[in-house]
Amino acid sequence: MPRYDANQQLPMEQVFRDPVHDYIHVQHQVILDLIDSREFQRLRRIKQLGTSSFTFHGAEHSRFTHSLGVYEITRRICDKFARNYATKVPGDGGWDDSERLVVLCAALLHDIGHGPYSHTFERIFQTDHEAITVEIITSPTTEVHQILAKVALDFPGKVASVIQKTYSNPQVVQLISSQIDADRMDYLLRDAYFTGVNYGTFDLTRILRVIRPYKDGIAFQISGMHAVEDYIVSRYQMYMQVYFHPVSRSMEVILDHLLKRAKRLYEESDLQMKNKADLLVPFFDQTFTLEDYLKLDDGVLSTYFTLWRDEQDPILSDLATRFLDRKPFKSVNFSSKYDEPILHKLQVLIQEAGYDIDYYTAINNSYDLPYDFYRPNQIANRTQIELMYQDGSFIELSKVSEIVSSLTGKVRGDERFYFPKEFLKPKTPKEITLFEPIYQDFKRYIKNDAIIQPTNPLEE
Repeated sequence: MPRYDANQQLPMEQVFRDPVHDYIHVQHQVILDLIDSREFQRLRRIKQLGTSSFTFHGAEHSRFTHSLGVYEITRRICDKFARNYATKVPGDGGWDDSERLVVLCAALLHDIGHGPYSHTFERIFQTDHEAITVEIITSPTTEVHQILAKVALDFPGKVASVIQKTYSNPQVVQLISSQIDADRMDYLLRDAYFTGVNYGTFDLTRILRVIRPYKDGIAFQISGMHAVEDYIVSRYQMYMQVYFHPVSRSMEVILDHLLKRAKRLYEESDLQMKNKADLLVPFFDQTFTLEDYLKLDDGVLSTYFTLWRDEQDPILSDLATRFLDRKPFKSVNFSSKYDEPILHKLQVLIQEAGYDIDYYTAINNSYDLPYDFYRPNQIANRTQIELMYQDGSFIELSKVSEIVSSLTGKVRGDERFYFPKEFLKPKTPKEITLFEPIYQDFKRYIKNDAIIQPTNPLEE
């Protein structure tokens, strides 16, 4: 097998025009070959934000564009580290630029294992995109592996270990996976741009100016504290306002129930489907291979949903129609501590109206921890953000930022109960006749007896 020189540069760098980073610069042959690989090109056909495009119509960007963006931020950091913080003596905490190629490859490939509508798909079919990412990198059958192996036989394993957070150099790992890494920096800016909001914007130029390596990972000069602080707040706002948007979650609930119904129809012989969705059969059976997985993308699922519109099973047909035509469920906030009896009454009313509550109701919880510091007694620890003084000493971010301190260790989010929209506003004569004795009770429970509050009409 012909080998790459690990430092082999293209005769002339290639560029990708990007709306977030202006140009993405490709300087290594191995990076260009990875971009052209079958497995990486598949990411063009997988949306970065899944069902969020039903709420924010501009959010049609792909995991392909995000992955290029993470690579570009990482490349810029490597350039800065090599120029200003190159190691002089082994162990001095400086940047060893021989690590450049492994971190660039890991940055480019970190999301290559994502499937269609990835998080919903993972729940239904018990897949793990990080494990599949590692498999794509390490399996001799993939183009990605064959390209990486041209650098060195052990190089695919090194790249995979960065994804698994077991690579020996913490600087490399933290550039790809930490509370402020190239992955998060790109998706916040990119998702803000394509959703049309300003929440996710922060001063990337300033952060790249103050980032620096040290022995145990990466840190930020104290002079850049406010830029880092702004990044944390931006991330918090994006989760609350975009990623946890009630309508996006509603469409995710419908997608979840749609796939769950298709799986049940496949498993029960008395509920046969006309369109058996051959590419999903290995996932229904839990016998899928990596090759089966790589055949799937958002378009494949959308094609099956279109076919399922015409299925005889009324639940599958209706859920497919609701998803394709953007007919979200309504939702209300609730507190599990106080409102469970009310939720039970609502489910009874929905069932009395002829709906299967397994498919037409859902409880959806969305929570995020905006920032946390290192806690040695916790099983899963986050790498805290370290600020560096001019004398080389460190201080953890929340100890000097009141804003970040107010968010530290506090889980934010909500719980919502989802139900068919027609229970609030029946429109057709048939719906009015069917729901008249039921929906008045339904609305009474929501407005009078419960603590829960209806979804803001502006969120539709």
